[in-house]
Amino acid sequence: MRRREFITLLGGAAAAWPLSARAQQSDRMRLIGVLMAYAESDSTAQSWLAAFRAALAKLGWTEGSNLRIELRWSADDADRMRTLAKELVDLRPDAIFGVTTPVIAALARETKTIPIVFTAVTDPIGGGFVANLAHPGGNITGFTVNDPTVGGKWVGLLKEIAPRTVHVTLLFNPVTTVPLQFSMPSIQAAASSFAVEVSAAPVHAKDEIEGVIAAQARNPGGGLIVMPDVSNDVNRELIIALAARYGVPAIYYNRFFSELGGLISYGEARAEQFRLAAGYIDRILKGTKPANLPVQAPTKFELIINLKTAKALGLDVSLQLQQRADEVIE
Repeated sequence: MRRREFITLLGGAAAAWPLSARAQQSDRMRLIGVLMAYAESDSTAQSWLAAFRAALAKLGWTEGSNLRIELRWSADDADRMRTLAKELVDLRPDAIFGVTTPVIAALARETKTIPIVFTAVTDPIGGGFVANLAHPGGNITGFTVNDPTVGGKWVGLLKEIAPRTVHVTLLFNPVTTVPLQFSMPSIQAAASSFAVEVSAAPVHAKDEIEGVIAAQARNPGGGLIVMPDVSNDVNRELIIALAARYGVPAIYYNRFFSELGGLISYGEARAEQFRLAAGYIDRILKGTKPANLPVQAPTKFELIINLKTAKALGLDVSLQLQQRADEVIE
């Protein structure tokens, strides 16, 4: 073999090596962590997670083949959330998917380098997770589940379905929810236009919820806005039952409240957020940095009305409102 041919062959082999290495890199088992704020027994949270897994599978990620998922459930326990966040970070996964603001806060304290994708976070800028929505600038990005104007829509819809409402209370846990300043301007503006008074009712424990709802029942024209909050998620069955027991019209931020008997809900399509989050995880596993993936606001909102609950409360839901709803439960 002549010297030039030998050099050419050697050069070709050297050029081929990076391609082979990249192929092996793409085929290796990738690890992602998932931290859910809910209990493992929560069927709705399980359905969201199923949507996430199905979306990953459609993108070519097969669990047990080229993907391993380390899944943790914190059941709205702040201490457990912090412990599990550290546990996942210590595994050094390729990426972490976190759900709800408290979960992302716990993960953000543990790592500034591992890519994190979120959903069910209302105010990622206010939470200190990203620099801005278009250019997150760090290791965290994802999908918000609300916008500041939605609060005003809750007031308007509650007044429309329960016209006698003259004062509303905001139910939330200050430890687990986004600060009220995020949605309060739109809530107060709408309340003023409808001559409705607004008050805040922070609760720190499950056994404080009944007192808030009972107080609304004692005053004619009382209503309830159940704020986006993982504590309200976890206690949704109790909140719905108490609202029914005391005859208090309430509006919620997600369809799973209305499906369980809540009067009316308006909020983002949560399962869609999980599917979109899988797309960001896919892009990160393929090399995109979170800093280059813009935080996206929800584009699909759902209005759900439970007619059975409305009738039990003595409310006559207009045909116009029913026609605007994405779903009417009878």
